[in-house]
Amino acid sequence: MKIDGLAAIVTGGASGLGGATARHLASLGAKVTIFDLNDAGEEFASEIGGRFAQVNVTDEAAVAAALEEAEAAHGVARILVNCAGIAPAGRVIDRDGNPMKLADFQKGVSVNLVGSFNVLSQFAARLSKADPVGEERGVIINTASVAAFDGQIGQASYSASKAGVAGMTLPIAREFARHGIRVMAIAPGLFLTPMMEGFSQEVQDALGAQVPFPSRLGKPEEYAQMVESIIANAMLNGEVIRLDGAIRMSPK
Repeated sequence: MKIDGLAAIVTGGASGLGGATARHLASLGAKVTIFDLNDAGEEFASEIGGRFAQVNVTDEAAVAAALEEAEAAHGVARILVNCAGIAPAGRVIDRDGNPMKLADFQKGVSVNLVGSFNVLSQFAARLSKADPVGEERGVIINTASVAAFDGQIGQASYSASKAGVAGMTLPIAREFARHGIRVMAIAPGLFLTPMMEGFSQEVQDALGAQVPFPSRLGKPEEYAQMVESIIANAMLNGEVIRLDGAIRMSPK
């Protein structure tokens, strides 16, 4: 599918992997709408010639309204990239022997998994009624993580949420096949996101050295390149692609 002229939605598009993706898609001619809670998204969207909607991805009504506004401005969206997410950390049993609060576990699952599903289900419902573009109608790309497969101690909520994103890829791709809508997921490893940028250069270098090759942190632009490749190749469907330099995370 050619990107130029198509409408796209990028959640979490104000910064990090989502920001790089929004910028890259816009540079390829897409009409991009960013969904994010971060106010900085408005200025960034203006910079790349896109739109901004302040949206909590776990809010069903807010997502519906934002999709309606995006479609009114840009036409039916053919591309969805779900990057909105959080990275909660905490042991199931803390050092004092107390169990993790259920709400703390639920938060990661709610934003990362339920939020992704909320946006993709409403996006796909709209797209299923549109005319195809060539042999397909569009593509959905969700963001999993290598933590879905080799999560570390303290990542129970995060790993569960990302494993859920990976796990729903194939069944939804199979369901949406009749509509000509592809569903993919990218599982990034260690990338230079705003969270990583908060660490010292020494810590960043140490983390990057854990990656077999290239021995560095991934660049958000490399995630965006993978998004472009998935959109372009119609045979990519129902799969989770690890984008990680061959890293396998240690227990902690």
